[in-house]
Amino acid sequence: MDANAQVIAQLNRLLAYELTSIDQYTSHSRQYEDMGLNKLYERINHEIDDERRHADLLIRRILFLGGEPDMKNRETASIANEVPNMLKNDLALEHGNAKTLREVINFCEEQEDFVSRDMLVGILQDTEEDHAYWLRQQLGLIERLGLELYLQSQM
Repeated sequence: MDANAQVIAQLNRLLAYELTSIDQYTSHSRQYEDMGLNKLYERINHEIDDERRHADLLIRRILFLGGEPDMKNRETASIANEVPNMLKNDLALEHGNAKTLREVINFCEEQEDFVSRDMLVGILQDTEEDHAYWLRQQLGLIERLGLELYLQSQM
């Protein structure tokens, strides 16, 4: 297998995470909306757009490298029905994605594919510094305020 084929396989691993994130966040955001938790709905709905943008970057890079984006594979989605578990499951998904991103970044460096590497560093920054950080904040607020006050603040 040539270097491009190996990089494509790794990028498709990441694409599975992004597609799973879109699925899971869509379910959770619609549940938040149905519960009347409009602030949570708006934030998670925004995250869907970010995940779509990440998926788009990966798809374009895979195509550029001569590969075929794997739009069928997904990681296991963890859909919950209670807000704390929804946030925890989303955080676990982000942690898995960040771990895989680091592995693929290292792989791209070894293959001297610095264009893919730089693109992935940007996605990692979004993953860790934006969404995962925000999810940790929300779980901390639930812990400090209690669930009832937290939910009231999200209406």
